[in-house]
Amino acid sequence: MARIVPDDWKSLEATGAAARERETLALLETALPPDYTVYHGVHWTRLNQNFSVFGEADFVIVSPAGRVMIIEQKTGFLRETQKGLVKVYLQTERNVAIALAHTIESLHRRFTAAFGAGTYFIEELLYCPDHIVKEAAIAGVNPARIVDATRRERLAAIIREALPADEARLACAPKIHHFLADELALTPDTSALVGQAGTLVTRLAGGLATWARRLEFAPFRLRVIGTAGSGKTQLAVQVMKDAVARGERPLYVCFNRPLADHIARVAPPEAKVANYHQLCDWIARDAGRAPDFESAQVFERLEAVFADTPIESRWQFDVLIVDEGQDFQQPWVAALERLLRPGGAWWWLEDPLQNLYMREPVTLPGWTTLKETTNYRSPRDILDYLRDVLGASVPLAAALASGSPFDGSQVSLSVYDEAQGAESSIDATKRAITQALSLGFRKQDIAVLSFRGREGSAMSALDHLGPHRLRSFTGKYDLFGNPEYREGDVLFESIYRFKGQAAPCVIFTEIDFDAFDERSARKLFVGATRATMKLIVVASQRAARHLQQREGKEQ
Repeated sequence: MARIVPDDWKSLEATGAAARERETLALLETALPPDYTVYHGVHWTRLNQNFSVFGEADFVIVSPAGRVMIIEQKTGFLRETQKGLVKVYLQTERNVAIALAHTIESLHRRFTAAFGAGTYFIEELLYCPDHIVKEAAIAGVNPARIVDATRRERLAAIIREALPADEARLACAPKIHHFLADELALTPDTSALVGQAGTLVTRLAGGLATWARRLEFAPFRLRVIGTAGSGKTQLAVQVMKDAVARGERPLYVCFNRPLADHIARVAPPEAKVANYHQLCDWIARDAGRAPDFESAQVFERLEAVFADTPIESRWQFDVLIVDEGQDFQQPWVAALERLLRPGGAWWWLEDPLQNLYMREPVTLPGWTTLKETTNYRSPRDILDYLRDVLGASVPLAAALASGSPFDGSQVSLSVYDEAQGAESSIDATKRAITQALSLGFRKQDIAVLSFRGREGSAMSALDHLGPHRLRSFTGKYDLFGNPEYREGDVLFESIYRFKGQAAPCVIFTEIDFDAFDERSARKLFVGATRATMKLIVVASQRAARHLQQREGKEQ
């Protein structure tokens, strides 16, 4: 199957022309070999109703050799005139051949400027699956490059004939992929589940990862206070890519090991990625002071060893990025500063609303602060639900804005009887998984998150929830400090370990409290904002009294 970029187009609903383009994507995905790449714009049709990749191009295909084909798709009725094929839009007409020629000419100019004349090849193709071209000679497009209703079954074959898989690879082939990714404003998205093979990409519509990187001052010390889903981690990945492109060494440090493991898969291979204690472990081992992970105080000892170990030049970096800064402690700031080369840039990314450990924020004197309160990840009705339920408990939540194109996900609330013990919450969670599957989510799309910590959850030691195998952290580490996981289909995590990540469907379970205090409110916020499409809340009877929406919306 061909590689589709972006690759999460199947989860988005589309109508009209966008729906037809999804049909074409499905065809290209299955009919082209895996070493072909298809770039498209269907991913953001709900954002701006415009799904062209470049100019009038609906799809850009890149062969294994780096040869490029621009495909313009025109569905429905076309008029054949003496000036060529014409598509009618309401009261206006557009000449298909002229529009395609403009796209090709523009792309030639851009490619020549980027790669040099004569170093690349661009093919063109007009795809009109509903129309039969009667006079190909006057269509204005090379007849061999027109796929109409009579030839639509041969679309993939014609593409492969024009873009041979066995020709010599062009020197600029890797740069072409970078060019198209930049043109689509794509960046790796950390919304993928822990261990999920696919890497999602997100279009950056003027968010943090676009404009925060344009700031310039010296020394560069930028504290970014951004809410969940505002793009902090996507910003971190882009900053690393920028540093590598300049020939610099970037270091990314976060608090949660699962987040670090995922970032390591989407970051440039030249970047160093670790959570704080993993970094401490590396420094300690490099100094000949290997830690004992069987010790109950191993993490405190790692912190002390790191702070006391002299830093050699090979452990210094040009760019230092701290993510999940709200979970860091003040002494860690001075310890990390030793890893930054003179004149280096330091980014500090945090969200006070995700401060589950209720730690005092670190002081960063003299730093520039940037704030972002827009959540681009969560459906709008999830944010409405949080503002309604959190109320005065977390005043910061009232300022949150939604940048997501999605709404109407319908937050579900399932109630269990806490008097019946842990079995009641387990049974309610099993039913929630069944509900998620009935809505069309796959098991790998679902994350079951516990309101409790791993040690306090009744589900941490379980291998199964009903017929569903759980993939969960065992609580053990191997000799190299790597966490060990049970094999399973449905991810189970605590919200403490799942911060910085997301899943299409989140089942937020074991929610139980007597009083809805600030800490409970923060935990609710963190768990709910992990969902990108659907949120199912599983709460005790006493907790549910606080979690029901005041306006009586569907539960």
